[in-house]
Amino acid sequence: MEVFELIAPCHFGMEAVLKREVYDLGYDIVKVEDGRVTFAGDAEAICRANINLRTTERVLLKVGEFHAETFDDLFEAVKALPWERYLPEDARFWVKKASSVKSKLFSPTDIQSVVKKAIVERLKIIYGISWFEETGASFPIRVFLHKDEVTVSLDTSGDSLHKRGYRTQSGRAPISETLAAAMILLTPWKKDRILVDPFCGSGTIPIEAAMIAAGVAPGMNRSFLAQTWMNLIPQYLWMDAVEEARELADFSAEAHIQGYDIDGDIIRVARENAGRAGVDSLIHFQQRPVSALNHPKKYGFVITNPPYGERLEEKEMLPALYREIGQAFDRLDCWSEYLISSYEDAERYIGKKADKKRKIYNGMLRTTLYQYLGPKPPKMRVRDI
Repeated sequence: MEVFELIAPCHFGMEAVLKREVYDLGYDIVKVEDGRVTFAGDAEAICRANINLRTTERVLLKVGEFHAETFDDLFEAVKALPWERYLPEDARFWVKKASSVKSKLFSPTDIQSVVKKAIVERLKIIYGISWFEETGASFPIRVFLHKDEVTVSLDTSGDSLHKRGYRTQSGRAPISETLAAAMILLTPWKKDRILVDPFCGSGTIPIEAAMIAAGVAPGMNRSFLAQTWMNLIPQYLWMDAVEEARELADFSAEAHIQGYDIDGDIIRVARENAGRAGVDSLIHFQQRPVSALNHPKKYGFVITNPPYGERLEEKEMLPALYREIGQAFDRLDCWSEYLISSYEDAERYIGKKADKKRKIYNGMLRTTLYQYLGPKPPKMRVRDI
């Protein structure tokens, strides 16, 4: 089966987590760059990556890579690519997005226009026609320029992979599903350890944790654009990948996951979202303020996304709120705490420096993941028989 280069974009700062996910699926890494991991895989890999990767935004099939400093360079290089290998005669294709960083070509609309014209010119020659009806399957194209190096790819996912399908409602400033999963996978949390999110909102962090605990693939219950690409990916590969995911899911798994929020209405939404994800039995949701956070057991985890104060009226409340967070942390004996926030005074009001900090871009918002590392639980002694 033909091997492609597949590109998986992710949140800046979470490349190592995604790289490990790709390795765990059994694929070789080609390169790791800021905000993206490129790996080698066949048509089956496109199916399995879309269904199983928790921390990527989409799976892109790389068509070509080249250097271009002028629009003539761009046109000729795109025209030289083997588009007939990917686009059938009736394909509906367009340049969905063009982005440019530190490159001489920087106008997205002009880049989109030139790339589309170049593809059309090549396919006119290949297929011997002057007009394309574009009545067939959809093939959105993405173009990325960085320091005049151009990457052209096809988007196999369609809707972003953060759209698992379970979150039909959310609270204010929700964390994305992919970022929530990346935060969890960055920690040493396992399903036999307690996990609490005291600012759970619509439940994204607890739900993603429960899906990890139960081995539920994030894309198991949604569709992908490349399912219509009959010329590249046989339908049986999608069916096989879904069946594999279903066999690996263990809905009888046990976990100790809790989600709290001060808003009772949003807690009801969180329960409904967990039900749609099929993991409501693994999570205990409760209306509860962070000031009431306490737990008698040791060696648990807090993984949370508290308010950042992005709204002006909320900023005045942040010092008191983060003091409450710090006081709650102090009451949790031997726990580890992971907190993502753009609030620059987070450590000051929590009352202690984080053991580790990681810069993460949540969209265009620069945030910090503060990591307070608790001790490992003692190993169980095995008695001699």
